[in-house]
Amino acid sequence: MNAQPDGKTRTTGALTHLDEQGRARMVDVTAKPLTRRLAVARCAVITRVDAVEALGDTRHGMDPVEAARVAGIQAAKQTSSLVPLCHSIRVDQVSVDVEMSPHRIEITAVTEIVERTGVEMEALTACAVAGLTLICSLLELDPDVSMGELTLWHKSGGRSGQWQRTARDPRRDPQKAPPAVTADPAGYDPLQQG
Repeated sequence: MNAQPDGKTRTTGALTHLDEQGRARMVDVTAKPLTRRLAVARCAVITRVDAVEALGDTRHGMDPVEAARVAGIQAAKQTSSLVPLCHSIRVDQVSVDVEMSPHRIEITAVTEIVERTGVEMEALTACAVAGLTLICSLLELDPDVSMGELTLWHKSGGRSGQWQRTARDPRRDPQKAPPAVTADPAGYDPLQQG
């Protein structure tokens, strides 16, 4: 499946990480021009304990939310070490936002580069590792804590142009619309968007 500039997904064609014999390969991007690329990913951590209360207690000198942010940023920079077929790229910008409610923690990661390849996997990896870091903090209080809904919400730049998730996910808050993206990705601020 390939995202198209019209936001639709193409299901024809071959997987780009397989050669003609079906062997794994890294996609050749040497002929592609450098373009500005941006990706937004989200995930959620679900817990039975009051996350705001449990993670807000920083009396012992550790702030689990800040640790999760830093872990997510660091993970985005190490994506190619974790996901074998990802290109090794220099990520120019990463932000990780953590929004807490009593039993649900929403994580949003934004990654941006000027490169020949996309930065979607880096945004997804930042979300996943930030979520795992919060699970590590909550696990003793709630062995049933879980993470899910790891999803790409927006990407822009490159040959395929801009793509935005348009349908609401029924597992999320039904009143919460997908994040809006301005015409200029540089003006996109996920901390100010829904």
